Amino acid sequence: MTHTTLFVGIDVAKAKFDVALLNAEGKYRSKVFPNTASECLRFLDWLAKHDALGAHLCMETTGIYGRGLAHFLAQQQLLVSVVNPAQTHAFGKTELTRAKTDKADARLIARYCQMHRPAPWAPPAEEIATLQALVQRLEDLLGLQTMENSRLEAAAGPARESVEAVLQFIQQQIEMVRLQIHIHIDQHPDLKSQKERLSSIPGIGDNTAATLLAFLSPLERFHTVKQVVAYAGLNPRIRQSGQWAGKSPIAKTGNVLLRKALYLPAVVAKRHNPVIAAFCDRLLARGKRPMQVVIAAMRRLLHLAFGVLKSEQPFDPNFGVA
Repeated sequence: MTHTTLFVGIDVAKAKFDVALLNAEGKYRSKVFPNTASECLRFLDWLAKHDALGAHLCMETTGIYGRGLAHFLAQQQLLVSVVNPAQTHAFGKTELTRAKTDKADARLIARYCQMHRPAPWAPPAEEIATLQALVQRLEDLLGLQTMENSRLEAAAGPARESVEAVLQFIQQQIEMVRLQIHIHIDQHPDLKSQKERLSSIPGIGDNTAATLLAFLSPLERFHTVKQVVAYAGLNPRIRQSGQWAGKSPIAKTGNVLLRKALYLPAVVAKRHNPVIAAFCDRLLARGKRPMQVVIAAMRRLLHLAFGVLKSEQPFDPNFGVA
């Protein structure tokens, strides 16, 4: 890890990204750039102007909005880290941070980077990047399908015919993208074998396996299953003060596609996966609410998925029960 004394926090939004350069004296230089490809080059010039090309840059995982910038910075051989927003949020609480602006968030990320020196980020392999794009596209199409189905309920006459035509086209696109995902995974032996291991877990089908492969890769960045759970935003958010203890909802600060992909499989696994079914029965016997049990099943399903990928062995229910 570099011994740089310069740290740059980057807060990315859809239309812009705020940057904060923190020097050894604890002083900041701040700047706002439109979130476009051409402005990435201007950001690079800005770093060069302030002798900060050797700085440690840090940004949060913000889905599609920050992906292009992260790839650009990595391609320029700059030291950039991409961290879970839950980490910087928790860090902000330790500082009793009250300001909540994009400029303040960029400065917070810079301080987090200075304090914790997160690991460098590397772009995913080409086959993983392609799989991520296909899975994201499928999710977009499913969202469009849901919206058009809602419109269909209120549509009549020619308007209804239009909605039905759009729905037919969307369904064709969904089937095409699912086929592309299937072909893409089959063309890469490592992905194919990993998918087969994931599919050996009762409750996980082709779509869920594809999402897991897309967003858990590379697996080496996770040292423990707790890190995987936090990355998916399924870690509980504890609320306790003195003798009072409130409900503990999930953090919801991780990868939303992973959470969505695990919900229905967890519902299925509650009935058909012997390991998860026994686990859920114990939780129900302890008085847990149904939704708490489903979320716990999602976490346990993620545990099993991480286990088969890490061990390179198919699911073994006897081992799981033991």
